[in-house]
Amino acid sequence: QVQVVESGGGLVQAGGSLRLSCAASGSIFSINYMSWYRQAPEKQRELVALIVSGGSTNYADSVKGRFTISRDNARNTVYLQMNSLEPEDTAVYYCRANINRGPRLRSDDYWGQGTQVTVAS
Repeated sequence: QVQVVESGGGLVQAGGSLRLSCAASGSIFSINYMSWYRQAPEKQRELVALIVSGGSTNYADSVKGRFTISRDNARNTVYLQMNSLEPEDTAVYYCRANINRGPRLRSDDYWGQGTQVTVAS
C-alpha cells in the first residue's frame, strides 16, 4: 500500500504565504515525479507545479514567480512554497505522486486527499 498525505493548508490574507507539504509512504521502490494540482469550486483540476526525480520543475503560468516546488528525496516529501497569494489561488490543493512499487512493476499515480487553501481579499 502507498499513502500520500498533504498538510499545510489554511486561511491567509492576500499577499501572504503558505507552505504545503506532501509525504508519500508505504511500499515505495522509487518516485518518478511529484506534483501539485488544485481545484477551485466549479472549475477543473489543474496542474500547479511538478518536480521530477532529477530536480527539474515545471509551473503553471499563473503561479510562475510566486510558487516554488521542492523535494526531499530521502523523506519522499514534496513542498509547495506559495508567496504573494491572491484570492484566485483559493482552491483545494492535491498532491500526486508517480510511484514504482518494485523494480519490474509499472508506475502508478497516487493522490492525496487534498488540503484547502483560502486566500481572503
